[in-house]
Amino acid sequence: MHTRPLGPGAPAVSAVGLGGMPLSIQGRPDDEAAAIRVIHAALDSGMTLIDSADVYCLDDTDVGHNERLVAKALRSWRGQRGGIVVATKGGMIRPEGRWERDARPEQLRQACERSLRALGTDCIALYQLHAPDANVPLAESVGALADLRHEGKIRWVGLSNVTVEEIRTASAIVPVTTVQNRLNPFFREALETGVVAHCAREGIGFLAYSPVGGGRLNRKLPGMTALQQIAEAHGVSAHAVVLAWVLAQGPTVFIIPGARTVEHAVDAAGAANVVLGAGDIAAIDAAEFSRA
Repeated sequence: MHTRPLGPGAPAVSAVGLGGMPLSIQGRPDDEAAAIRVIHAALDSGMTLIDSADVYCLDDTDVGHNERLVAKALRSWRGQRGGIVVATKGGMIRPEGRWERDARPEQLRQACERSLRALGTDCIALYQLHAPDANVPLAESVGALADLRHEGKIRWVGLSNVTVEEIRTASAIVPVTTVQNRLNPFFREALETGVVAHCAREGIGFLAYSPVGGGRLNRKLPGMTALQQIAEAHGVSAHAVVLAWVLAQGPTVFIIPGARTVEHAVDAAGAANVVLGAGDIAAIDAAEFSRA
């Protein structure tokens, strides 16, 4: 598996990581053992980055589901756990299944403590602010993460769903190791607003979530002519082509596709070995990725 430095002061991890959300939200595998097999398949394929969150769950009675699942999978995996980085997030809540932001310092501290227990660790490798909260100054939210880092409860700080200006604001308070924003051919705002380019200049790892579009959009990919031609030429799936396109957007870009099946996890891992030519990239750039 191809690796890249995760960010300033952080080790190299697999360019393709596993996004844990589909294993814990609505539509998750009915059998916990099946979900664990997906995580094991990702690890066996060379992934050394797993992205989780406290709110990857069904509702507020289920908080920490994905973190507990990841911890259980790691305990039962027969491989070497030393180089695996588990990232998680705080700053959102799930009242009655809704997704709401709450990045108050006291809430972030409580969330971090819960995540430490769920993951069974005394220090979280990468802890990310899930999203800025319009009701809380960003400096206060980031300051809480800086305090947790100073106390040794988290090692590296990450941000998610942020602008370049917000990255700069946070970087003045604490070293920012990663930024996690959406990026796929359907949604290119991370490119258009300069977030990916800023991360490349600063050596910050950019974790692309929803790299194949998410939900119904990713089901459109196999039927797209431009992708079919490239996929056939490389002997891979249309999804792997799109994942490779996202990876090609910058030297510090990582992808964290979700997977509900072993087959999808293995297919995603293979995208790290797909090298698109300039013509392939240009064809995808020019293709219409309708969200209709």
